[in-house]
Amino acid sequence: MERRGLLFVISGPAGAGKSMIAKTLVERHPDVKLSVSCTTRLPRPGEIEGVHYHFVSDEEFDRLVRDGEFYEWAHVHEHRYGTLRQTVQKQLSEGHDLVLEIDVQGCLQAMEQDSEVTGIFVCPPSRENLEKRLRDRGTETEESLRIRLNNVAREVSQAYRYDYLIVHQDWHEIPNALDIAIEEVYAIITAMRLKTGRNMRFLNELTASLKREG
Repeated sequence: MERRGLLFVISGPAGAGKSMIAKTLVERHPDVKLSVSCTTRLPRPGEIEGVHYHFVSDEEFDRLVRDGEFYEWAHVHEHRYGTLRQTVQKQLSEGHDLVLEIDVQGCLQAMEQDSEVTGIFVCPPSRENLEKRLRDRGTETEESLRIRLNNVAREVSQAYRYDYLIVHQDWHEIPNALDIAIEEVYAIITAMRLKTGRNMRFLNELTASLKREG
């Protein structure tokens, strides 16, 4: 039975753990795919082109915006990020359930243009825990840390517009916090797959066959 894939968008404050949740989710559950975004920022140590991001110039990003090739895009912490429309359409048309790990701005864009998008917001247990996570990453200057923390209140205020909330607990206190968050996200995906509206064709065919046999 042919099916169109489901689209899930995951976002939250920097340091909440959304990237690790999304990355590990698709590693453990190969029936779920992860979209690779475009960005104008430079690669961080260990990041690979086409695996973590598609790294593009500002000029190329401008062209993609102008040509309408982005499903969503946004300015995030002095850089731009975007998801290619073709990538989303191809994966969904092939029946793959797709996860976009994107900024709050992009997530809201996606949910506004497509009522079938499921929004999942990942947040830390506290501001103090979030600041500790960001410092422990070792990738932030004091200025970039200040910018990110200043954005947290704005980002969390948008969580009310999402369908689901995942609190990614402190892994120092709960060692399997990542495992819990991943399985909570996968439980959401499973629940959406099982919605009656997603299985109408099967129900109609089953009902028709039962009537014939009756």
